Amino acid sequence: MSSINIINIVCKNAKDKFKSQFQFEIVFECLTELSKDIEWKLIYIGKADDPKYDQELESIIIGPLLVGQMKFDFDTDYPDHKKIPSEDLLGITAIILTCSYNNQEFFRAGYYVNNVYDDEIIPENVENYDFDKIYRYILVDKPRVTNFEISWDSSVESIPGFS
Repeated sequence: MSSINIINIVCKNAKDKFKSQFQFEIVFECLTELSKDIEWKLIYIGKADDPKYDQELESIIIGPLLVGQMKFDFDTDYPDHKKIPSEDLLGITAIILTCSYNNQEFFRAGYYVNNVYDDEIIPENVENYDFDKIYRYILVDKPRVTNFEISWDSSVESIPGFS
């Protein structure tokens, strides 16, 4: 049984310039009081087959957590293009939004992102890119959501009726 239920995630700027913040509105409910805070992270995938290019764009701690519904805005910086291999700057990549409790990830939502150069002629070298012409499109309609079982403050076995 999860102590936190993610109700809704809205990406406020699914279509924006590459060098714009990522902006999310997150709504969740806490079903039991928890002794520790939760941590949200947004990770940008710089290269699909090599995690050394992943960039943690932001991390935010939310707490104290009382029973009830909570809503907050989660705004992050854009990725550092110098840390992305030049051949992977344009095209399809992903962002991953995670939530953890007590260093245990219990929620993950992955979104595909398409970075497009808005000009007929794309410079050969990244150094010559006009970043005002690079747009990102986040496929918000089909997130890949995964929930993980973790150990919360009290175990399910301590609840009457469970064995």
